[in-house]
Amino acid sequence: MSISGTAIALPNIAHDLSTSGSALNWVVAGYNLAFAAMTLVAGAAADRVGRRLIFIVAASVFAAGFLATALAPTILVLDIARIISGIGGAGVMAAGGALLASNYEGAARNRAFAFMGTMAGVGIAMGPTLVGGLISLTGWRGSFVAFAILGALIACGAGRLQESRSDHSSTDWIGSLLFVATLSAFMFALLEGPEVGWAHPMTVSAFAIGGAASIVFVIAQRRSAAPVLAPELVSERGFMGWCLATLTTSIGFLGTLVFLPTYLQAVAGNTPAMAGLTMLLLTAPVLVAPIIAVTLVNRGISAQLLILTALAFVVIGNFGLLLLGPENTTPLVAIPLLLIGVGMGTSFGITDGQAMSLVPARLVGTAAGFLNTLRGAAEALVIAVFSAMLLGFLTIQLDDSGRASNVAAGDLSAATDRGYNVEVDAFTASWHLTQIGIGAVCLLLSIVVAILLVVPTRGSITEERAHHVCEIG
Repeated sequence: MSISGTAIALPNIAHDLSTSGSALNWVVAGYNLAFAAMTLVAGAAADRVGRRLIFIVAASVFAAGFLATALAPTILVLDIARIISGIGGAGVMAAGGALLASNYEGAARNRAFAFMGTMAGVGIAMGPTLVGGLISLTGWRGSFVAFAILGALIACGAGRLQESRSDHSSTDWIGSLLFVATLSAFMFALLEGPEVGWAHPMTVSAFAIGGAASIVFVIAQRRSAAPVLAPELVSERGFMGWCLATLTTSIGFLGTLVFLPTYLQAVAGNTPAMAGLTMLLLTAPVLVAPIIAVTLVNRGISAQLLILTALAFVVIGNFGLLLLGPENTTPLVAIPLLLIGVGMGTSFGITDGQAMSLVPARLVGTAAGFLNTLRGAAEALVIAVFSAMLLGFLTIQLDDSGRASNVAAGDLSAATDRGYNVEVDAFTASWHLTQIGIGAVCLLLSIVVAILLVVPTRGSITEERAHHVCEIG
């Protein structure tokens, strides 16, 4: 909800704080960057110092970050507060997933992760609608206060949970810092590049730092006694197939979730509340599909068949968004949005449970962190790439980077001005070109997922997991 709801608030934030371009994009991207960068760290820390403890601390940080966001006087303060919120969100998801994995087995674990996916679905489904209504009633600041209150309630209630940890876990802080540096550098380059120029020294330096950090990270992981990315996880084809599946659905879902509300409000003339209702076509399926998917799996339907069907829906839906236009907008995109939502919801319901079923108990925290990091990294990079592509195409169409930034933020000329129709056409064309790129990436990744899941090999962690289950039996 903190992602989907914030997307509805972007045009209002842009107007009140007089901002656009990369500074505005960091409102969503900063949260996702922090979430992705810190999830692995939080997962490893949860295994070591206690999953309940990390969960409570993270929920408190989440609440504090949202309160600071609501009170932010400038876009810079708001962006920093969003990063703090993302750090808290990372801890909640990683420690929460580890708590579930360490307390449930078999079908019960599938149901537990399905309910977790359903709760995520509730947030995604209701986020645009609830936040749109809150913005209409209290302004965008009031909507962030509501999130702060929810975070505080979660922190207070978590004291009733049972503590768990791994006695043999350790944390690779060097690897963690290198991972954060890699993702942060690439995100910075992708978000700032369209505004300052791809050949600008700052952009080139950020790409260079990200590339160098990634190389050092890989080397460090091979030599680490307790790597952030456990080699057993990376070498397991089945586990990586499920991880790549969740990455693919995130890529196909998040760009639309974050950027379509601005188009609906700026071009289609929707109010924040109306835009939130339209977004239910995308988000409502995420509310119900997880439970349906896990029920089908528990009744004997192939999980591989379900996820491949979900990926097909996501690919078809993204290409279907080429129908997007300023007239009759909602009817034109209704079916594509529904397809993407069903695909994402199905992934939410079965991906985590299927992947975690391949992981031994000693790695559940690391594996949960890995899954959420991959999902979070995909979301963060999709926001950056989608923003860069959209703004780049707009700049080409309008031949004015400043005007392109304003249009991307939803600040179009008055409808009576001659330039309005030009901006609408440019915005629509840029959306189409961006969707072609996203759809093509999802198609290629889906093919890789099919290869990994249809012809899996039996890796060491699968054998260890099977041995552990036999011992319990």
